[in-house]
Parts: sequence; structure tokens; C-alpha cells
Amino acid sequence: MGVDTLFITGFSTSGCVRASALDALQNGFVPLVVADACGERDERPHQANLFDLSKKYAEVITKDQAIALMGNVA
Repeated sequence: MGVDTLFITGFSTSGCVRASALDALQNGFVPLVVADACGERDERPHQANLFDLSKKYAEVITKDQAIALMGNVA
């Protein structure tokens, strides 16, 4: 299908979002975590996991950046 990049959003940045980003990376996709389209019960683990993801496994972007990237797809 020609898919090589995934926009990842959802609830539980420390759980589902993190696991999806790692699975994407391990399966050859470029994971883009949309920070302001993710959430957590507490802001502290949310921010800690976004930081960790950005340093190891994924690009962490804003929803505005994600929308701009989608607009560039031909």
C-alpha cells in the first residue's frame, strides 16, 4: 500500500501510544507521535514519555505539524 509513516495519537501516552510507536519502529515505519493529540491521567508521565519517545523511538510533533505534513502528501 506504500505506507511508510504513521501518525500516532491516543490515550495513555505511557501505555498504548508508547507501545504503538515502538511496534511501528520495529516494523519499519516512521512513527510520528502527535503530542497534543495524546493524553495521560497525569501530565507528568505524559511529558516524561513524550521526552523519552523523542530521544529514542519517534519524532514528537504537534497537531499543526501533522496537518501540514498531511497537506504535503501528493
